[in-house]
Amino acid sequence: MAIKSRQPALLEGITAGILFGTAAIFIRLLTDMNAFSIALWRLIIASTALTLIIVALKKKPSTNLIRNNLNHFLVLGTLLGAHFILFVSAVKDTTILNATILVNTTPIFSMMISTFLYHIKPSKLALTGMILSFIGAGFIAYGDAGRGETTNLVGNLEATLAAVAEGFYLNYGREKRSRLPLLPTMLLIYLTAALTVGITAALTRTPFEAANNLEMLLPLLGIGILPTATAHTLYFSSLSNLKSFETATMALLEPLGATILGIAIFSEFPAPIFVLGAALVLAGIFSIAAGK
Repeated sequence: MAIKSRQPALLEGITAGILFGTAAIFIRLLTDMNAFSIALWRLIIASTALTLIIVALKKKPSTNLIRNNLNHFLVLGTLLGAHFILFVSAVKDTTILNATILVNTTPIFSMMISTFLYHIKPSKLALTGMILSFIGAGFIAYGDAGRGETTNLVGNLEATLAAVAEGFYLNYGREKRSRLPLLPTMLLIYLTAALTVGITAALTRTPFEAANNLEMLLPLLGIGILPTATAHTLYFSSLSNLKSFETATMALLEPLGATILGIAIFSEFPAPIFVLGAALVLAGIFSIAAGK
């Protein structure tokens, strides 16, 4: 029964990991918009999409749900808002591959948090899978370094801090996921995250920029619906039957997806070593999927 209960969660995590690969591509297309505006727009659009689904399914959040879990939503929304701000900034300040590789160091931070705060340790198979995936991600990053693209230490730091924020988000979220309804919970988390982004932008005196043409609107709709409303909702949902670091490892599909889309859209071809790296990442994910 435990294996069967993991299968839907694994599918959710893998689907989320693939869709996460679209985020950096959409951000790259929004070169004229600041990071806070992109993060806020993606949350507004995601919240709108979830609201329409909730209305259609008649799953409106109850007053008791909000009252009894307001502190949880504030914590999760603040962490997710910080993650989005840092990741969007990282994509703008360093290469797509550096940003997606470094943000996906989340399994390391998530495992550390799980071990020290909740005394949850990975199985040998899961640990092997994580190691394989990180070696593969390292090969992908090494191949990218040989292409002569310049990187920015600030962007690299932002991506790493985004991973730390996500690690806390996943661990805290896993404690709450099993007893909270998915769609109303995610809507409240997205709204709180949007509030976090808005307040941070105001404190840093960063102007909110509108989408004034179709070239900006389409990528914003894309980032709001695919890697946010769809992927992050599935990502959070997978915590029902996966440990936080297992869910985080599924997201290592993100640099693969981003690289493949980079080939298709920007004609950015990776070095041949990418194939080896991709194979190791997939092997690691399959090792985790095979565990119990």
